[in-house]
Amino acid sequence: MHTSEFTNEIEARHVNTEITSEITSEITAAEFDHQEWERAKPVLIERYWSGETAPAGRHAEARVIWTEKALVVRFVCRQSEPLVISELPILDQKTIGLWERDVCEIFIAPDADAPERYFEFEAAPTGEWLDLRIHTTTTKRETDWHYESRMSVAARISEDRVTIAMRIPWNALLKRPPRAGERWRANLFRCVGTGASRGYLAWRPTETPQPDFHVPAAFGWLRFGGMRAEG
Repeated sequence: MHTSEFTNEIEARHVNTEITSEITSEITAAEFDHQEWERAKPVLIERYWSGETAPAGRHAEARVIWTEKALVVRFVCRQSEPLVISELPILDQKTIGLWERDVCEIFIAPDADAPERYFEFEAAPTGEWLDLRIHTTTTKRETDWHYESRMSVAARISEDRVTIAMRIPWNALLKRPPRAGERWRANLFRCVGTGASRGYLAWRPTETPQPDFHVPAAFGWLRFGGMRAEG
């Protein structure tokens, strides 16, 4: 059982036909209820960027799996307050400034020795998305606004929760699938609410004076689990 204390490692479960005969080699972002999600370990997002515990109504969990073609991450978020979303979402191109609304995010640094070079992926309850390539230094942050990952996004809004999933092809990250046992750097986030009560939640709190997710030193580890058969 996953405790409320956050660890510093995520395990991405490998999905292929060797696990069970019913599972295919690929999963789309829209397959929210695929049985493979239940086998992936939940990663709890329950603290603000400062390290303070957020109210339970803002908690979220993420699960990460990987296939031969893509990394897939699913967020399940409790929703006890009005959504902060666009009334006219644009889904056929990236939405700059998406971070100003309700959103889930994953930052990924494939080169564990250079976590200052990473990718930012965001998705909103409306299905809007944003993908960026970033290089952070001690004095500035360089952002490639024209980066194209060809990510896909799906979202589902229920009475008391929001489910958001992203599928990110390997060609957008490292030009190859990871190897079983390989470890990358990563962090997971959720933004919810508006105004003075807006919440900035992080799996690995950055503990900056003001809300700021762009702290590679705070990234945890994303470990790619191996293939294994299960009866």
